[in-house]
Amino acid sequence: MDAVASRRRWSRLLVAGVVIALLVLPQVGGRFWQYLTLNILLLSLFSLSFNLLFGMTGLLSFGQAAFYATGAYATALLLRTEVIPLLPSVILGTVVAALLAAFIGFFCVRHTHVYFAMLTLAFGMMVYAIMWKWTPVTGGDDGLIGIPRGSLSIPGLFTIRMDPLAHYYYFLTVLALLGIYALYRISRSPFGLVLNGMRENAGRVEFAGIPTRRYLWWAFTIAGFFAGLAGSLMAPLESTVAPASAHWAKSAEPVMASLIGGPFTFAGPIVGSLIYIGLKEVIVRFTQYWLLIFGTGLLVLVLGFRGGVVGFLLQRFARRDSPAGPAEK
Repeated sequence: MDAVASRRRWSRLLVAGVVIALLVLPQVGGRFWQYLTLNILLLSLFSLSFNLLFGMTGLLSFGQAAFYATGAYATALLLRTEVIPLLPSVILGTVVAALLAAFIGFFCVRHTHVYFAMLTLAFGMMVYAIMWKWTPVTGGDDGLIGIPRGSLSIPGLFTIRMDPLAHYYYFLTVLALLGIYALYRISRSPFGLVLNGMRENAGRVEFAGIPTRRYLWWAFTIAGFFAGLAGSLMAPLESTVAPASAHWAKSAEPVMASLIGGPFTFAGPIVGSLIYIGLKEVIVRFTQYWLLIFGTGLLVLVLGFRGGVVGFLLQRFARRDSPAGPAEK
């Protein structure tokens, strides 16, 4: 019990240190470090939304980018009107993505295993095709450019322009951290325990009287909501949205980040996102063959660390803290 309590205490201190570092970064780091950190936060939120299905429920989705892009496009279209402020635009864009996830999930959760994965891929590519071809609304191949960040305001109290990156940094960081915390609470809730139970043995959970299909649909919708939140926050950051954000290759990013960090731990996708983006940023500066080296590095990480980096480390700590057996005394 002392080892468990000590580990929890150190975990809380680590989380507090990371949050403080994120809030202090604009004061000590330049635009590059702010931009890089925001990308890591967005991929972390995106990967955690994917891992709600994969790591917690045991369902592999290849269509998360559809909700990510839907949130981005909806927010971009609202901001381009220059009538709706930033926060309502982000919220509405996220809700639109969640509604799409609820619609697609209604059909996808009727299947499991490879059929579920292929169905999410098919729906994802349908969304990609719509964004590619619906030129009057989505801009087609060119996408939407010149997306304003607008302002954060409460009438009669204050108005903060989000054009400076430092201002938008705090806005995005706070919402991303709130989203990550909400997903953490979901993973520790009775709802999350039911999802874990379905991952281990869905038949036994259903035999206990729990409507598994309904829980899967809720999980799919929630995952789409947080993927949409990540996309809604991305659009004002980049000031542009393209159909590539809905492509299946974009859906592969949270898959890789979760596998690198560890899909069966909550921190795994976050650590995986940090490694994924950090490794890419380092390699691309040294060689034009960065894709080959980057892919090889990811392959080594996935195959070399069983259960991901975080899962591997937790196993090592658990083995070290476990009481010695008779042969070891």
